[in-house]
Amino acid sequence: MGAREPALGRRAFVAGTGAALLTGASAATDARAADGEVAAAVAGAPTAVVDGPLPDFHPALKAALTFPLAWGNSPIRDFRAWRAAARAKVEELLVVGREDRTPYAPEYGDRLRRDGFTAESVTLSLTRHERVRALLLTPDGPGPFPAVLLLHDHGARFDIGKEKLVRPWYDDTRLASAQEWSRRYFGGRFVGDELARRGYVVLCADALGWSDRGPLAYDQQQALASNFFHLGSSLAGLMAREDARAAGFLAGLDRVDRGRVAAVGFSMGAFRAWQAAALSDDLAASAAVCWMTGLKEMMVPGNNTLRGQSSYFMVHPGLPRFLDFPDVASIAAPRPMLFFDGGLDPLFPADGVRAAHVRLRAVWRSRHAEERLHLKSWPDLGHVFTDRMQDEVFTWLDTVL
Repeated sequence: MGAREPALGRRAFVAGTGAALLTGASAATDARAADGEVAAAVAGAPTAVVDGPLPDFHPALKAALTFPLAWGNSPIRDFRAWRAAARAKVEELLVVGREDRTPYAPEYGDRLRRDGFTAESVTLSLTRHERVRALLLTPDGPGPFPAVLLLHDHGARFDIGKEKLVRPWYDDTRLASAQEWSRRYFGGRFVGDELARRGYVVLCADALGWSDRGPLAYDQQQALASNFFHLGSSLAGLMAREDARAAGFLAGLDRVDRGRVAAVGFSMGAFRAWQAAALSDDLAASAAVCWMTGLKEMMVPGNNTLRGQSSYFMVHPGLPRFLDFPDVASIAAPRPMLFFDGGLDPLFPADGVRAAHVRLRAVWRSRHAEERLHLKSWPDLGHVFTDRMQDEVFTWLDTVL
């Protein structure tokens, strides 16, 4: 979700006849659900789909989400045992198999010397199915260096992926697109280049659908996700697996200090960063900018998530029956984690951000590690990762790695 998609209009579809149910029966149904009763219209009445579209009984579905596997809700009281159980449940619901030990077999391509670092392309196997091209930046000096797995956003912009964060040197058309994107969301900077100048090895790869692995058309996303499900797999699960595998590749490079590797991302990249930290022990820290919320607070009429499309990269069917978003991120506790949000961000309501922060803070506090959790809202900013936000993230990385 790097950019706000077109605003939702109110859409209503009534199965069968009786359109008056849309404003009458469905309103009564919502009221009953709010009182904790079963959300059901009068026996025999047709079902309405409203607001986004949501089923008119969506309050009852939300009320049923109690996240029983969350730390504090789960009967498991040993934190290590809870982490193992929670991670195992996430792993199960990714659908994509965990045991992919395909050799990375990296092939290094063209190199470019830049101010303070060297940029090069590398093609590697993140799964047994496909070779993926990534960009790798290495600071000047002997190393080993700390490292950052940099994860790109969605933004409904598919012609560039890794190029959103690392200045491309190999394609003038992508460079022009990347510079425009950088001005819009990153204060005119390329985050990967800035990190490399500060002494970090940086790896950034395309997710499926972007740049060299696309470009995907916006209205093809749901079909792509559906086809994955029909094939017994998952688009979101693939992205999660690839990100965890990329973390392992980066941590294993000779030029990298294996114990000092972090994931950093903005928007969908932020979701990917905390998700990768939950799934991979190769990440010592993570920084997530503009993607953290409570699920219930996000599933409201008008929210961008209700459009589907981009959401399919972040949907693991069945997972909300067990864990909320902050619960998944908490699997990484008590490792250092940073979460920034913009107070004017239209994609993540403030109440959802607050609810998530409360949950996160409680977990880190339970581990006597609240100082390792950095939560901050930027009241004057929207859905962006500006230069001043970047500077604070860079300073934080210098401190925790």
